[in-house]
Amino acid sequence: MTFLIGVIGQGFFFARTLVQWLLSEHYKKVLSPSIFWIFSLTGACIFFFYGWLRNDFSIILGQSITYFIYIWNLKIKGAWNKIPIWIRLVLYLLPALFIGYFTRDINHFTLTFFGRKDIPFGLIVFGSVGQIIFTLRFVYQWYYSYHKHYSILPAEFWYISLLGSFIIIVYAIIRHDLVLMLGQSVGLVAYVRNVMIGWKELKKDQQ
Repeated sequence: MTFLIGVIGQGFFFARTLVQWLLSEHYKKVLSPSIFWIFSLTGACIFFFYGWLRNDFSIILGQSITYFIYIWNLKIKGAWNKIPIWIRLVLYLLPALFIGYFTRDINHFTLTFFGRKDIPFGLIVFGSVGQIIFTLRFVYQWYYSYHKHYSILPAEFWYISLLGSFIIIVYAIIRHDLVLMLGQSVGLVAYVRNVMIGWKELKKDQQ
């Protein structure tokens, strides 16, 4: 069951990358389509539960950082208000309910995520660093888009993606996490292609 939930969540993350990549290839420029953010939000909700089932703090940490950035992008693109209000309410409350449930007993929470003898603390830190770097791409994307007043995926977003993805792949190999390995490995191709499309777009604008 845990593996299936992880595969489904990773499927949404893969789908967002694939759709964004194909649309960017078609229009010959890097795009930030609404469906990218819808799939991101859906995948994040599922990965909250996957990280909990895996007792993997780094996964939960990574999803927590980017969750409301996905919502912000949907808002600025005018897609958020098209979602039924009851679904929006649930999405707003989900992180608080999730975190509140799992931190109701701080001692148990700490032992569950940091006190496991089968996972060295250094490895947890390494995985968390990878997740933080990987999710900081969305923090940068939000900052860049906020000042531009529209949703955009800048070149630096893809550079940060490549670095974070590489660390997560190493972490996944060590932890024998096939879900993370497959998802990040496929994503690397799309990240490289977006960098290349961005370069071509920049050269075209300079001509």
